[in-house]
Amino acid sequence: MKIAEGALEAKNQKRQRRPDMVAHLLRERIVDAALKPGDRIPHDWLLPEAVKVSRGTLREALKVLEFQGLITTRSGPGGGVFVSAVKPAEAIRLLDNLFLFRQPSISDIYALRKQLEPELAAAVAGQLSDAGFRALQACIRLYEDEPKTAEEEYQQRLAELDFHEELARHCPNPLLAFTCSFLLSLLREMTVCRSIYKEPNPALRETGLHYQVRLLRAIRSGDGELARMIMRGHMMEAEKYMLERAAVRGAPEEPPGAE
Repeated sequence: MKIAEGALEAKNQKRQRRPDMVAHLLRERIVDAALKPGDRIPHDWLLPEAVKVSRGTLREALKVLEFQGLITTRSGPGGGVFVSAVKPAEAIRLLDNLFLFRQPSISDIYALRKQLEPELAAAVAGQLSDAGFRALQACIRLYEDEPKTAEEEYQQRLAELDFHEELARHCPNPLLAFTCSFLLSLLREMTVCRSIYKEPNPALRETGLHYQVRLLRAIRSGDGELARMIMRGHMMEAEKYMLERAAVRGAPEEPPGAE
């Protein structure tokens, strides 16, 4: 078994381009040296002879790392190659592209949202700063008034998603926050969801406000269990509505090519 695994690993390594291999080597050196964003990468790491490749291959490897968001290059006095931190929004855009041609279904997304967003709400309860609380209130104010046009109603629906995005920004668990933000991004990108959000539905705004005002009160009071319960109910209602509207529009529950 170990021999087979070793052969498979060797085969995968052969398929890997040399610039990718060098990029991986440099990434490992950054990790091993505990370099932090803003730290300069030692010059002797970036010499072709140090990584035993040509200057052209090394340049390509650095481009790979720059594309991945792990390094940045500065020219002029004090310039060089520096460690950079990957921004969550950039990582989410790359993941969006991963699902561009094989989009998950609404059920797929809500299967996760129903599990994760209640935990998100519970994690934030009692942890929210005054500034964070005001930011969530500002999202609600964008859709507390009756919309005057269809476009304004559509923007209000997006503001409801912004409320959940803002909640994720204040979550102390970075993995939970990132995953919830990614699911929100998928909803924004899906054609069927955009169409549903553009449908006029005055009652929906009232339902959203009802849940989110109650949720803010629970979060403010530090009642994590109540916040979890309110968010779970909110997600279940949201899923029910989205699936019903998708069915009316004739949108398939499973994307093309799905099994």
